[in-house]
Amino acid sequence: MKQKTLFVSTRKGLFAVERESSGWRVASHHFHGEPVTQFLGDPRDGAQGAWYAALRMGHFGVKLRKSTDRGATWNEIASPALPEKPKTGIWADDTTPWSVDMVWAFALAGSQAGELWAGTMPAAMFRSIDGGASWQLCESLWLNEKRLGWFGGGNDHPGLHSIVVDPRDPKHVTIAISCGGVWTTHDDGANWSLIGAGMHAPFMPEPEQFNPNTQDAHSLSLCAVAPDTMWVQHHQGCYRSTDSGENFKRLNAPTPADFGFPIIADPNNPQRAWVVPARADKYRYATDGAMHVARTDDGGNTWQVFRNGLPQTHAYDLVYRHGLAITNDGKTLAMGSTTGGLWISEDAGESWSAVDARLPPVAAVCFA
Repeated sequence: MKQKTLFVSTRKGLFAVERESSGWRVASHHFHGEPVTQFLGDPRDGAQGAWYAALRMGHFGVKLRKSTDRGATWNEIASPALPEKPKTGIWADDTTPWSVDMVWAFALAGSQAGELWAGTMPAAMFRSIDGGASWQLCESLWLNEKRLGWFGGGNDHPGLHSIVVDPRDPKHVTIAISCGGVWTTHDDGANWSLIGAGMHAPFMPEPEQFNPNTQDAHSLSLCAVAPDTMWVQHHQGCYRSTDSGENFKRLNAPTPADFGFPIIADPNNPQRAWVVPARADKYRYATDGAMHVARTDDGGNTWQVFRNGLPQTHAYDLVYRHGLAITNDGKTLAMGSTTGGLWISEDAGESWSAVDARLPPVAAVCFA
């Protein structure tokens, strides 16, 4: 099915952007003024499918909304919640808050309508089998003693931001955590295993630099037609795995900047992926103030850099880890930035067109 609508989650609402004869245009705006952190469309749910939006309401907590009429109406559904923190045992001194601050990742689970995954900050994994009416915490991850070794990267606390589901087996799910490495389950979240050998965190003390449990994987992406191929944009460097994330190999740098947040795998070509390099570490904006996207067509051995249609002077944009998206056919990409820029490429990232809209800071983009 061709995906025609782009959903843009921003600090001041959710925008639906659609392809018209004259180009991409904002078609609707939902949750005016409210911060939206994630969106998910479930085409399996009813004739029109279901839309899910996660809101980060500060003092009022995390709120989830669901629409089954393409956004004409939204209903509040349950939000993932952590249990009360134990007063005794190893978790009594846990410095991570036992309360959900943000839903940072969504993914379809299982094979039936309403089966969903949600990843949160602090880093926890939740599953719903009833369209978000209720959520179950994956206790084997949350109560794993290795979690005591996780820590925040750019945030105060570790967060679970990437969820990839093996299209051959929906019970096989792999996740990435900043900073807590890459984990996988083969039984729908009943049990989790730490994987991701080969990644290197030079910012850590020497004994911990190759510890999979302390890696800051900024984003994780999977190739749909070759699911054993996974890509990671790390805090320092890009990595590729050909054994379902068990082991990763560091790739040649896409540009002189080896830092960034998003990485997107081509769904139909295991040799191709895109990144958006940025200047690290305290700067966190486009290298040399010029926006560009890098693509590899040979598994990360070499990269091409594309700038056509992107601002090249005084561009202090940063693209967050969910700020780059691709359609199922691998031809159209969308990119949104922290300064509210939104660009579309319909030639695999080689040229870009700006959407005529001055948007709030973009947290995530998603085709559905």
